[in-house]
Amino acid sequence: MSKRNQPELPEEADVVVVGSGAAALAAAAALSIKGLDVIILEKADCFGGTTAFSGAAMYLPLTKKAAAAGVHDSREDVLRYLDNVVGTAAPADLRVAFVDHADEALRFFEDNTHLRYTLRGLAPDYHPEKDGAVEASRVLDVCEFDGRRLGLHFKELRAPLATHLVFGGMMVNRQDVQTLLQFGRNAAATWRGTKLIARYARDRLRWPRGTRLVVGSALVARLAATVLERGVSLFLNSPVTGLVRDPASGRVDGVVVTQPDGSHRRIVARQAVVMATGGFARNEAMSAAERRSGSSPHQSMLPATNRGDGIAVARSIGGAFGPEAAGSFFWTPVSLRHDRDGDITPFAHLTLDRAKPGIIAIDREGKRFTNEADSYHRFGQALQSLKPLLQNGPLAWLICDALALRRYGLGLARPFPAHRANRALIASGYLFQAPTLEALAERLGISPSALADTVARCNRFAATGRDEDFGKGSSRHNTALGDPGVAPNPCLAPLSAGPFYAVALYSGDLGTARGLCSDTSARVLDDAGQPIAGLYAVGNDMQSIMGGTYPGPGITLGPALVFAYLAASDIAERAAAANARQQG
Repeated sequence: MSKRNQPELPEEADVVVVGSGAAALAAAAALSIKGLDVIILEKADCFGGTTAFSGAAMYLPLTKKAAAAGVHDSREDVLRYLDNVVGTAAPADLRVAFVDHADEALRFFEDNTHLRYTLRGLAPDYHPEKDGAVEASRVLDVCEFDGRRLGLHFKELRAPLATHLVFGGMMVNRQDVQTLLQFGRNAAATWRGTKLIARYARDRLRWPRGTRLVVGSALVARLAATVLERGVSLFLNSPVTGLVRDPASGRVDGVVVTQPDGSHRRIVARQAVVMATGGFARNEAMSAAERRSGSSPHQSMLPATNRGDGIAVARSIGGAFGPEAAGSFFWTPVSLRHDRDGDITPFAHLTLDRAKPGIIAIDREGKRFTNEADSYHRFGQALQSLKPLLQNGPLAWLICDALALRRYGLGLARPFPAHRANRALIASGYLFQAPTLEALAERLGISPSALADTVARCNRFAATGRDEDFGKGSSRHNTALGDPGVAPNPCLAPLSAGPFYAVALYSGDLGTARGLCSDTSARVLDDAGQPIAGLYAVGNDMQSIMGGTYPGPGITLGPALVFAYLAASDIAERAAAANARQQG
């Protein structure tokens, strides 16, 4: 961490923002731009929150970027699709507000901050079978950012997950992954890959990791650079442990901060407090109660500091905790590497392996149980119905043959040319290897004949190009994640070239969907459905407007940006109105 001297906490501010992920930083930036005095309080010793671990995609329909690209979409189609997926799991007025203000919010931030996004060319909705779904126009990706522009603050930026880095510290996005997969096989990819590696090598002469920031780190850095340049103070190691209400009006007008020496400091919030602490996924007690967890481990991919602090303090003064609706989590399958020192390294199986040809998922009976190429949330939901073979054992396995491993990798196991590191994964017990399918089944403790039958059936599907059991490769979302060089189905190939490999899968999450009830301005509601004056919630502290469903890529960060903007707008308007009354 940087040794910069952190200023003393102030006695008051117009607005106190709690948290430092994208929702918090966006709210702080918008409030500052609108003329309010803002401070940011973060409990950790680094900033970035959940966002720093994310892919940073944003689901933002009907943007001018999409219109400029000539991609047709309509308000009616977007709302019909969301209605078909979300249904009654969340209030319709929240998603209407989201859709109606998505482009407005994006243009505000791109016009006034360092935030820059580009339209993703192909981004099928995760429920292509639902009316209103599209293959493009609703998803955007953050532009890369030079971390050196943060100066000393770069060392305070939360580092991405180690599993999302290559060569020990080089960040990669979707395009970079494809570049490296084609390295040595394609001239353009080899040249671009060489430049990426050379930049990274230069960075490591001075910095602890690469300063070319992509995905979540780029999003956080772009917003952080804005607030820091505007003079907004960001305080680390400053957990908010209480809220203060005016005894006469009931308005939230301050926070209580527990300082490193254990003392408590009250900070007055003249206008509002915005909670954006990232949800409760790493609060084991809350998480287990929501999961109704069974006998298999569950691994959240979120920072350890995401323990529901914002939700807890808001509930302590009457804030309403939203219903479970369609689910309390955004699911993902994960694999776990157990290191020699006892640490566990989790890997979220999002888009890199499951959909690829020659890779299938099996349960404890050696049978497939879902479409491997569906979204991580849908795959994760399917895991929830499975039982482990042994207490604390995995729920399922991903298996592949040698050709698929060489081409695509499997979890932490890397494809060619980075495959040499896979020997350590085999030695650690993360990656199972066996010369035959029968031997692999025996190592996994499942029926050899059942696995042989499953693979034989899948191999027939690969020959015909049609998965008769679960439809792998039957939707545009599926095929977009497959291998376009494989026919007749880019998601299907035979498992026939030994040795064979497997990685154990467990239940995991990318965050919580359940949070504080709020209105269309992100004001926190009480149990009677009335706004609590002066208190707002955004990001994962806010009850998901998708109600625990997962319509498409970026459905957490897209609403986070929009409702941060709406919260800031509402606070600024109320502050202006109050000032006008005082002057009048």
